[in-house]
Amino acid sequence: MELEPVYQVGQLSTTGFLIASVIKVLIVFLVVLVTVAMLTLLERKISAWMQDRLGPNRVGPGGLAQPVADGLKNILKEESNPGQAHRVFFVLAPMLAITPAMVTFAVIPLASPLPTPWGLVEMVIADMPIGVLFLLAFSSLGVYGIVIAGWASSNKYALLGGLRAGAQMISYEIALGMSLLSVLFLVGNVRLPEVVWGQQQLGLWFAIPLSISFLFFWVSAFAETNRLPFDLPEAESELITGYHTEYSSMKFSMFFIAEYAHVLTVSMLMATLFLGGWDIPFWSGDNMLGMADGTVVGAAPAVWKTLLTLLAFVVKTGFFIVMFMLIRWTLPRFRYDQVMDLGWKLMLPALLTVVTVTAGTILALDSAGVAYGLVYGLVLTAVNAVMLGIFLLVLDRGRVLSGGYARQEKRAHARAVARFHREEFEVGHGAPAEG
Repeated sequence: MELEPVYQVGQLSTTGFLIASVIKVLIVFLVVLVTVAMLTLLERKISAWMQDRLGPNRVGPGGLAQPVADGLKNILKEESNPGQAHRVFFVLAPMLAITPAMVTFAVIPLASPLPTPWGLVEMVIADMPIGVLFLLAFSSLGVYGIVIAGWASSNKYALLGGLRAGAQMISYEIALGMSLLSVLFLVGNVRLPEVVWGQQQLGLWFAIPLSISFLFFWVSAFAETNRLPFDLPEAESELITGYHTEYSSMKFSMFFIAEYAHVLTVSMLMATLFLGGWDIPFWSGDNMLGMADGTVVGAAPAVWKTLLTLLAFVVKTGFFIVMFMLIRWTLPRFRYDQVMDLGWKLMLPALLTVVTVTAGTILALDSAGVAYGLVYGLVLTAVNAVMLGIFLLVLDRGRVLSGGYARQEKRAHARAVARFHREEFEVGHGAPAEG
């Protein structure tokens, strides 16, 4: 394998590192807050477009100031505190829900390394060597806020919503983690910049050679964010509004901020893991990896490359965000038994098979001496395409979600069993006399 060129940019001093970190934290935190607020407007606009309505258009030009009006309304609105609620945990729950959502942005690389006169600045707040594990750990903590909110409200509907959230998180956290194993097998590292670099060296984004893992990760992401068709913890038709039934004012708003922040985080994570992160397609000028000592492996870094790759990352993240919203206003809510069947009866066995076959394929390719590159990726693409086709064939036959076809099968089976028992009874007791 040809060695990549190395560019010596220089390492930031301790003071420079601290200043750069503070600037990155402030910029990312402010941008995330503004983006989350605007996502509420974007979803209302998309739903209005899909339903042939106008949507918010009164506050500001084109309704752009609607999130500001909503925020002021929630701040000024009177808070209601249920008399039977556990006061401490009732107030703590929204904080526990929003904090993990705001922390997980720290390990996601947003663009290629930025060269400065003071040294190389990585476009990630905290370039942890355990990036993927950090994301999985902290994203799972958000469910504690939901469960505590349901319990502390002393409301049966809220409690059921919290229990549903816990059960759903356990069911799909396993699938989420297992769908990432194929990525980790291929990269051999849990550091997110290494994942981007691995896709650049392969010549294919992982959504292609690991297509079935990508599909399972996407489905699990919907369940983890409690978005339709997996919004069982809220389920207005059954639980009023679920775990936040008793909340009002800003405490109520914090749950929605946490939800949209999770959507943003998951979209950024999917763009990083499966769509090459900040990689620009069909161009090798951005194929680079920043090192801790201030060197860059691969292409030469430049400020304009950092800006271009940041734009590419924003476009990919925006694609997933829009897909989240389109699917919410397209698919109906699953029943709870369908959600559990999908997670435990279909996705878990399928992922065990996918992980085993993918790991075996990677081992076979390495043993055969196939170089990590385009041919390597095309072989994995073919294997995953076969598994994806089999999975979709099984899913299409109505064996999974207990849909209309499965219900007809159950009814036909019940009628056949009833007819069998009726005939057996008549044989044992004699046929009824004909009048």
